[in-house]
Amino acid sequence: MNKKLLCASLILLFASCKSTSVSKEEANLQEKSFYDFTMNKPDGSPVKMDAYKGNVVLLVNTATKCGLTPQFEGLQSLHEKYESKGLKVLGVPCNQFMGQEPNSNEEMEAVCKKNHGVTFQLFEKSNVNGEEAIDLYKFLRVYNVEEHGNKIRWNFEKFLINRKGEVVKRFKPTTKPEEIEKYILNLI
Repeated sequence: MNKKLLCASLILLFASCKSTSVSKEEANLQEKSFYDFTMNKPDGSPVKMDAYKGNVVLLVNTATKCGLTPQFEGLQSLHEKYESKGLKVLGVPCNQFMGQEPNSNEEMEAVCKKNHGVTFQLFEKSNVNGEEAIDLYKFLRVYNVEEHGNKIRWNFEKFLINRKGEVVKRFKPTTKPEEIEKYILNLI
């Protein structure tokens, strides 16, 4: 095998590898439940996740200036269709992916309502990767590491949580909300 081909093969091999190592902190967080965490609304007021006990939760990291932003409409549609049956769609804005959520919390919330009709709960802008990630995302990132790695890949990565607070499915950012409907129907 020539050197260029070998080098190219090694580059492809390493590029395709996902980080599956889990920090001690992340491992300790796995002893917790979704209900053990608190997040802040855009106005800074705290919400304990145990407020969602008994509901099915679809948690999504969002951004208003992303190519996947049209997913807001699909998320809103799921929210409207299944909220009365116990589905809660929750959005966590994040600016870690190419600065695609540059707005303040107040501006982001207004844009989501005005441009996308969002009425489901949005939280304050938060980090989902790295040392500064909020604890809830440190907890979530470890779910299905073998398939997804232990980092959030991009805006609109989704986590489906059952009525007991257990993460049951993790979806890629490109998975459209309507593709998740069948999984929601199995849980509500």
